[in-house]
Amino acid sequence: MTSSDDHRAPQGSATPDRRPLKILIGCDTFAPDINGAARFAERLAAGLVQRGHEVHVVAPNTAYRRSAPHTEVIEGEPMTLHRLPAVRWLPHDWLRFIWPWRSKHYARKVLDRVRPDIVHIQSHIVIGRGLARIAHQRGIPVVATNHVMAENILDHTAMPDFINKPVLKFAWEDAKRTFGMARAVTTPTRKAADFLERTIDISGVVPISCGIDRTNYTPVVGPRERNRILFVGRLTGEKHVDVVLRAMTKLHPALDAHFDIAGGGDQRKALEALAAQLGLTDRVTFHGRVSDEQLRELYSRASVFAIASIAELQSIVTMEAMASALPVVGANAVALPHLVHDGENGYLFEPGNVDDLADKLTRVLTAAPEEYERMQRASLDGVAVHDINRTLDTFEALYRNEPLPR
Repeated sequence: MTSSDDHRAPQGSATPDRRPLKILIGCDTFAPDINGAARFAERLAAGLVQRGHEVHVVAPNTAYRRSAPHTEVIEGEPMTLHRLPAVRWLPHDWLRFIWPWRSKHYARKVLDRVRPDIVHIQSHIVIGRGLARIAHQRGIPVVATNHVMAENILDHTAMPDFINKPVLKFAWEDAKRTFGMARAVTTPTRKAADFLERTIDISGVVPISCGIDRTNYTPVVGPRERNRILFVGRLTGEKHVDVVLRAMTKLHPALDAHFDIAGGGDQRKALEALAAQLGLTDRVTFHGRVSDEQLRELYSRASVFAIASIAELQSIVTMEAMASALPVVGANAVALPHLVHDGENGYLFEPGNVDDLADKLTRVLTAAPEEYERMQRASLDGVAVHDINRTLDTFEALYRNEPLPR
């Protein structure tokens, strides 16, 4: 792997080759899954199609059978999907995976058929691992993006710590081997890049925002009719939605705050039970999985976005909230401080500290109209740098081995 300073056009070429590329994207999670990594891969693939490239995606099937290559419309754009036989991981409510010992076999089959110019893997775990190894053997350049903190996977293993710890060590060692085969390794933020470089002792990880299309959101600048706190995301352990629920009990009754939770996950029943135990049933709404239109409506009517997660390598939902002109109160952990600038577009709180979270939410909900609007506009200004077109420009440069845009 080379550092970002080493990405230059090939020697001897007078002008860069601007022909459309044939790009193979390998994903361990993709539509119909709903999570940050899947959504990024979908937007990346659709954006590349819009720019005239031929895009193929390798992803798990929704059943244990192999589908012939076929066209699917993702984010409004047609692309070729290669769906591989996958089984469901029973401790998880939706996660599907292919058998690891079959990953290189499927990689050979897909690479034989597609013959891509570039392979872009979205994780080092199963599909990406197999594709990286076979592409490397064949001299096909690989770009690798890391969306994973291996520690998060342990939430779903249902195994004791004495097994989890060596599994975690092996996972990071294997990640280092996989990323070592890549022309470039990327991750969504500088903080996430620093984390990866420290964890597996590599250098030159390139931070590239997942990016969003801000035109898909409807910012409503100004006070809200009711104090509504919003969280969007998977209801899993690392999201710590329980911390927000407990903070709700610390808010002054005069605020009459309501908590909207959009998303599904294995923790939903436990969180519903906790809301009832805390006496919050009338003040919390579990919306489950929602359509894009419903999600935009939730963002537009919310007063503040709250995220207590301690495992965000970027947080697309936080960027969506910012594009909707929402102040954000987020945990001061991993990459959230990259988006939430304390005292500007919201506040950071000490991870897991219920009282601190309640205090920061109160500051937003009791802000004077001009102060609230200032935070809203700071969110809009802060998300501008994460425009999806910047992201696409940067990945195209990596694919072509050209200097990265500033």
